Amino acid sequence: MTTRPVRGVEIAEVDEAAVASYLAATPEFFDRHAQLLARIRLPDARGGGSTISLLERQAEVLRERNRQLERKVSDFVEVARENDALGTRVLAMARRLIAAGGRAARIAAIEAALREDFGAGQSVLVLTGAHAPVGVPESRFLRVVPAEAQELRSFETLFASGKPRCGQLRDSQREFLFGADAGTIGSVALVPIGGKAGYGLLACGSPDSQRFNPTMSTDFLAHIGDLIAAALSGD
Repeated sequence: MTTRPVRGVEIAEVDEAAVASYLAATPEFFDRHAQLLARIRLPDARGGGSTISLLERQAEVLRERNRQLERKVSDFVEVARENDALGTRVLAMARRLIAAGGRAARIAAIEAALREDFGAGQSVLVLTGAHAPVGVPESRFLRVVPAEAQELRSFETLFASGKPRCGQLRDSQREFLFGADAGTIGSVALVPIGGKAGYGLLACGSPDSQRFNPTMSTDFLAHIGDLIAAALSGD
């Protein structure tokens, strides 16, 4: 056994793991030696070379845990508020579509809802020829392409999954969807329309590269896709 000086007192060196195991297994130790709680000094985590008591360190640990819990609760509340707002917008879109008479009016209602309620002004609805509304001309919002169009093949993964996805696109995909505006698009939300994208797809673009990021939930995008598919399936 060796010794080392601590504050001028020679003490035997003890294995730290053994000390930790002993204290963990003997919680009544500080009941028998309560005076140690006030005497033990620990380095202050804030630095500066100062020390604080064990009780002060424990209080600081508890305060930090409380701060972490408060941040988590705040995050949960913020997510709940965002989901509630999104739910309200999806409901408003459904009301627009119910009130619209005929496919032409529904196409206009879809575009208006995306632009006014969701702030997605850079949106494109791509429909295959078989599902294009008769008598509705193509526009900046509405594109009609043959189901076998080469440009659609680059979205086969999206179509196969039948689920929305968010993120960035290849240059050729952005140019196909957004044309002259492709260079301003930083991120995109893609929504397949109809079973296995039988109708086509909706693309919502944003200049913000993080507006539509791969980690975001796509549940509400799927609801929007279902609403559009239902609206286009009617007479």
